[in-house]
Amino acid sequence: MKSVWQLQEAKNKFSKVVEKARHDGPQIVTKNGKESVVILSIEEYQKIVKPKINLLEFMHNSPLAEESLDFERDKSFSREIEL
Repeated sequence: MKSVWQLQEAKNKFSKVVEKARHDGPQIVTKNGKESVVILSIEEYQKIVKPKINLLEFMHNSPLAEESLDFERDKSFSREIEL
């Protein structure tokens, strides 16, 4: 369960805020009466930022996976530009 902390209280009890984030879930810190930041465990953070699938799985599941793409580089010279 998330808790709400005023900034000054969170500063004074930071160890407790961290422990509650690790065991009870995200902790909200307010500044001037407005929600400002969230403190959460590293496990919760990694769930948010970790891709659901890796790049190889993404490419295999892509609608373009069955397309034959031409990766041959165009060897012609670049165009002339007047400066």
